[in-house]
Amino acid sequence: MTATPTLAHETKQHHSSVINPIKVDPAAPLFIVLNASSGNDEAVTVRETIETVLKQAGREFELFLVTHSETITNVARDTVRRARESNGVVVAAGGDGTINAVVQATLGSGCPLGVIAQGTFNYFGRTHNLPEDTAQATRVLLSTLAYPIQVGFVNDRVFLVNASLGLYPQLLEDREIYKRKLGRNRWVAWISGLYTVLRYHRQLNLTIEHKGNISTLLTPTLFVGNNRLQLEQIGIEETSIADRGELTAIAIRPVNTLTMIGLGLRGALGQLGEAEHVLCFSFSSIVVKPALFGRKLIKVATDGEITYLRTPIEFRAADQALYLLQPAPADVK
Repeated sequence: MTATPTLAHETKQHHSSVINPIKVDPAAPLFIVLNASSGNDEAVTVRETIETVLKQAGREFELFLVTHSETITNVARDTVRRARESNGVVVAAGGDGTINAVVQATLGSGCPLGVIAQGTFNYFGRTHNLPEDTAQATRVLLSTLAYPIQVGFVNDRVFLVNASLGLYPQLLEDREIYKRKLGRNRWVAWISGLYTVLRYHRQLNLTIEHKGNISTLLTPTLFVGNNRLQLEQIGIEETSIADRGELTAIAIRPVNTLTMIGLGLRGALGQLGEAEHVLCFSFSSIVVKPALFGRKLIKVATDGEITYLRTPIEFRAADQALYLLQPAPADVK
């Protein structure tokens, strides 16, 4: 990639007070979006647990069920509207897709956000000290402190953990197919990932624009991270700027299949940042587009959700923070 130095650190000043929380009214009503579209017993148990904890605490709340996944955007928007009218708190209860839909609707509304995370890897919840146990996570909603967190955008779509192009979205898509056939466990995820790497031979020929400078990049994948924990786990040094108005881009130079498998192992061992074939830089905003004309749509993954977005693709850190209810520091073990 040429002109990489032009993509150096560029911290925004408005994030300098990122650790300062806001006070939340302890009587503010909670407006909860719960994804029950799977229709299984687990969703029923989660609902009963949430209702029991909040009723015991005497907290006013309304619970909005998502019974069909395609309706989640409308449910989230309606929930945020009701929360604004009542000076309430918006709550997302579900996996990454549910959380992202609620964040998309909440950002810019002025409403604090609560999260009861049900995702598999749960990088977002672990980063912000949110309990995995449903009852404990529900009690965090009673907190009176909401801390600002950084949100990323790819075009007009939000992401909290990562967004990517190329090999990584294909890997996620293949993994879901294998999990539906063989079940959800680490071995299935590892085997499906190996299968994707062995058969994936496409390269992204990209141009990247940053602050008026244009560089070129040939890579099988472009990964943009917005989560300190995930970046640390794969061994990327740019975690020092996470949540300070910047995102971290990771790309791999064109390599053979065996080297690609080796890079995957290095990432699993937390040593990806030391690999010579890996390019890494931080930024607040970049525009990415295929170098070849005619390609209008490109596959994009945002926090595990696959979609197609129209080019050019812009990655950026949101100008405004989202305020998240978190455990008080004394409650974090």
